[in-house]
This record gives sequence, C-alpha cells and structure tokens, in this order.
Amino acid sequence: MIAEPPSHILHKLLCLALLLSPVEAARAQQPAPSKWQLTWSDEFNGPSGSSPDPAKWSFETGGSGHGNDEQETYTDRPANVEQQHGNLVITARSEDFTGKDGIPRHYTSGRIRTLGHFSQAYGRFEARIKLPIGKGTWPAFWLLGNDIETNHWPNCGEIDILETIGATDTMYSTLHGPGYSGAHGISAKFTLPPGETVNSGFHTYAVEWSPNDIKFYFDKHLVAHRTPADLPPGTKWVYDHPFFIILNLAVGGRWPGNPDATTVFPQTMLVDYVRVYSLQSPPAKQVEP
Repeated sequence: MIAEPPSHILHKLLCLALLLSPVEAARAQQPAPSKWQLTWSDEFNGPSGSSPDPAKWSFETGGSGHGNDEQETYTDRPANVEQQHGNLVITARSEDFTGKDGIPRHYTSGRIRTLGHFSQAYGRFEARIKLPIGKGTWPAFWLLGNDIETNHWPNCGEIDILETIGATDTMYSTLHGPGYSGAHGISAKFTLPPGETVNSGFHTYAVEWSPNDIKFYFDKHLVAHRTPADLPPGTKWVYDHPFFIILNLAVGGRWPGNPDATTVFPQTMLVDYVRVYSLQSPPAKQVEP
C-alpha cells in the first residue's frame, strides 16, 4: 500500500469537516458516554465536626469484637467519626473506654453502615480513601447482604472491596459466603504499583458487580475477577440480591494482630466520597413508521 502525502490527508479532513453540520461536528468530538449511571453517593461535605448524614448512615457501636477479637469499642462520638473539610474522618484512639454494653476496651474507633437507608444489587461501588498504617490497624470498605437479620452471616454474603492490615503497599479483596467464610474466604492479596502507598494519598477502591461476575479494582488496576467457578465444590454463589455498605476502622483482631509499641495513635481513615452506580439502560430502538 502506498502512503498518501500528508497534504492529501489534510485536504480530506477539511472536506469532511465542511460536510458535517455544526451539531454533527461537535458530537464527533465528544467521548463515548459512560456506561455507569450514579444511583447513590455521599461526598461528606457536611459542616466540619458534624456526624455523617443520618439519612444515609447509621452507627454501629459497642466493644463486642465482632467475631474477630477486635480490641476497640465503636462509638458515635465526633472524636471517632466526623466530617471534616469534605472528608469523612474515622479515628482510632488509644484510650480506656466502656460503652453502653459495659465492655471495657483500651481503644475506640468508628463503624457506620447504610443498612435501612440504602442497598443495591449489582453495579459499581467505589470509594476514594486515604488509609492508616501500623501494626493492628484494620480499615475496611465492604458490603453485606441486606437480608443479614433473617439470613445470618455468612449465608447473606459479604463482599470485602478493601481491607488492609497495617502494611503500606498491600491490600486485600475477599468474598465470604456459606462454606467459604472467615479464614476460608476467597481472597486476593494485591501489591500496589511501585511508588504507591495506601497512606501517602487517596486511592479509589471499587467493585464492579454483575450477575455471576465480580471484579475488584485499585484505582484502574484489576485486583481480582471472581465468578461461581472460583467457589469451593458444593458451595453457593450468594451475590444475587441487594447489599448495603460498611466503612470501619478496626483495631486488633485475629488477622492483623493487636497494636504494639510501634503503633502510633491516633490513626485516621479519610474517605473523600462513596459513590454507587448502576449500568445505564441501552437507549430504546426507534421504530420506523
């Protein structure tokens, strides 16, 4: 094939531009529309010192350990959960505290969820977060099946979009369900690209979830891709109904271990936003008269 001279190519482009109407020319320059449509979000733009929007979030409180031997008491105090300068700030503190449940603990922190306010099946769930580090820190951004009160864990299903356990350069994304929960969850450990750390800046953590298909992301990097083929034999895929959102910063527990002399407090988890999308419906086909 003989290449055309650049002058000929330029002439063709100019002719094409003259043939297009102004509307068509503008449309040709526009990027393809996103396949995602925003369905729910929180940008955490409330007044500094205020609690997260009670129409969107509820607090979970207490020092029960949540089945993980966690060492904190979760509170609803601004000292542990508040909005500041456009971020949600969850702060873990080293302090002796006894909550209303009467359980004494040496640490406090925060845990909030959208149960009773918002849940969705399928779509893209993402959050932009700057994470703490240090022995015994365990921040998480995750989803639970909204039938958990009648279809108890792990039968309700759990999608852990993000967990870290103190390291600067690794994260985990995990599925928990009946027959593959706890230490037997289907987990992927992801090492961040060179030069990236979880604590030096904000990163986007996301899941894209459709029937029989779940993809986890760190920024634009694919962390893991899960389908029913990844489940242990004889177990059930339970990711087919609405899930709600949880944000928390645990302290200690069986997985990360407890803080030690190297752990600095307070530790903070900063959340710039949480956004949820659904797939846009394809445009209706025009029927010729």
